[in-house]
Amino acid sequence: MPVMISMLRGVNVGGHHKIKMEALRALYESLKFEDPRTYVQSGNVIFRSKEKNSTALAKKIQDAIERTFGFRPEVILRATNELRKAIAANPFTNRDLEPGKILVTFLAGEAGPEGRANLLRLKAHPEELHLKGRELYIYFPDGAGKSKLPWSQVEKLLQTTGTARNWNSVTKMLEIAEEMEAG
Repeated sequence: MPVMISMLRGVNVGGHHKIKMEALRALYESLKFEDPRTYVQSGNVIFRSKEKNSTALAKKIQDAIERTFGFRPEVILRATNELRKAIAANPFTNRDLEPGKILVTFLAGEAGPEGRANLLRLKAHPEELHLKGRELYIYFPDGAGKSKLPWSQVEKLLQTTGTARNWNSVTKMLEIAEEMEAG
């Protein structure tokens, strides 16, 4: 049974949309997903599912969260092989950069030509941005907290929704997914 990685947008951020990870795992089990495992408190769940349609799977999760917790977060899904490819595509791997300063925004869909053009207008900042398929890689040389880059508006610029994770979280989620595949 395939292993999927789900990333919920805006969960447990700034005291809003709180979900305890134990409750989230229980919700995934109630949806008949096998062996759901959470990673950190930001709504990352790695699980097995027979469902192959990512759109239907995301909607199923969103509907269940809305029924149970009263809000509807964006759910971004990647299969293990998709996450592996996203890691391999990291444009910063050949440089000695601090992993905590690298952020990957996982997008619901690919940005169109207008979205790509909008992104190019952000090049005046010290941050480096690279859009590859459904992932936007951002390096924050001074850290994300000190950045003046309007990266919280990135999905508006790209005209697609998404959720961001730091490099350490991305690699750890793949490690968990690969353990599940091997087991």
